Amino acid sequence: MKKTFSPTKRLLVKGIIATCLLSFTRVGFAATKAQIVAVRVWPSSTYTRITLESNIKLNYKSASLFNPNRIVIDIDNLNLNPTLKTISSKVLSHDPYIKSIQVLQIDSKIVRIMIELKQNVNPNTFTLSPIAEFKHRLVMDLYPYRTTSTSDDDPLLVLLEEYKTGDLSKKQAEIKTQTNKKKNAPIIVVLDPGHGGEDPGAIGYNRTREKDIVLQIARRTYNLLKKEANIKVYMTRNEDVFIPLKVRVAKARSLRADLFISIHADAFTNRSVGGSSVFALSTRGASSSAASYLAQTQNEADQIGGVSRSGDKYLDNTILDLVQKTTLNNGVLLGNAILNRMKKINKLHKQSLEKAGFAVLKAPDIPSVLVETAFISNITEEKKLKTASFQNQVSKSIIDGIKDYLKRRKN
Repeated sequence: MKKTFSPTKRLLVKGIIATCLLSFTRVGFAATKAQIVAVRVWPSSTYTRITLESNIKLNYKSASLFNPNRIVIDIDNLNLNPTLKTISSKVLSHDPYIKSIQVLQIDSKIVRIMIELKQNVNPNTFTLSPIAEFKHRLVMDLYPYRTTSTSDDDPLLVLLEEYKTGDLSKKQAEIKTQTNKKKNAPIIVVLDPGHGGEDPGAIGYNRTREKDIVLQIARRTYNLLKKEANIKVYMTRNEDVFIPLKVRVAKARSLRADLFISIHADAFTNRSVGGSSVFALSTRGASSSAASYLAQTQNEADQIGGVSRSGDKYLDNTILDLVQKTTLNNGVLLGNAILNRMKKINKLHKQSLEKAGFAVLKAPDIPSVLVETAFISNITEEKKLKTASFQNQVSKSIIDGIKDYLKRRKN
């Protein structure tokens, strides 16, 4: 006998199914609980960063307490797991800001993190959405309470404060481009080791991190340049700390730099790809699809390293709109000079200077280049990058390129 359903029965069945689905969905949501998958503490003289990485976005409340100085963070819908418990052991004795971190489950749903401080700090807490290999992140940056006493020789803390409050682009626009620089004035060079802190950069087959290699090369270059007559040299970072791209550019401008050189180690999915490259800024598109891809990945450093959304509320193209023709031309001269030296110590990935829209090269009044020292994803070149001999060769190539450029630059 054939079974049939009346319209009334059909509606009743649909209603029962919908109710079951709704109930299941609600149960599913209720069952979704935050879980900490990684904890990191990045201490530096500039600021200390605490990162909690989780499967879903964390809901939190934070407060500052005094006598003694502490910061309390309560996180909802979270259980204290073994990963989160390790945060106490992440605090290093030389951390200038954190004395200790304790975690405890204060009820069935809330975990409390208690940060005991060594000094007054200016905390900046924010969340980050997933990107690259990172899941959801809760970040707390602990800055020194007073930045006004920062030495003029290194304006980094002031610039980070301006970035955090959204005033960086406005302040940078007030810096006047240098004209008629004295003939015998020292040449100011700013070296920019890429990535740092939360952002490791590219990672080689043997787990070599780009941020470590380029910092070593930058330090070697810095020490050699210090010996050169009539040259003053600075670094955007000299430790394992994350610095936003705009702050790197702003530091160079605040120091009235004559040259800006960003140092990196390239990577590609095909491990057979290798060679050194040098890039200059392009405002009209990239010179190749590979250059475009590389610029895109390097420009994601802020999202990977992690910046709060309040940072620098002014238009992204404020500085780019001011780019001067002479600056761009001198950037090309500098890039070609370094490339000609690099080809003597390593094969070139491309025989000519490449161009792309790298955010870190956008200082309007400073000739800037980005040096891809070698491919860290290439096993052979990864080994070379770790050696003192190759690092010294790269450093000398950069310095010799600078000297060649200074003989030919256009004023």
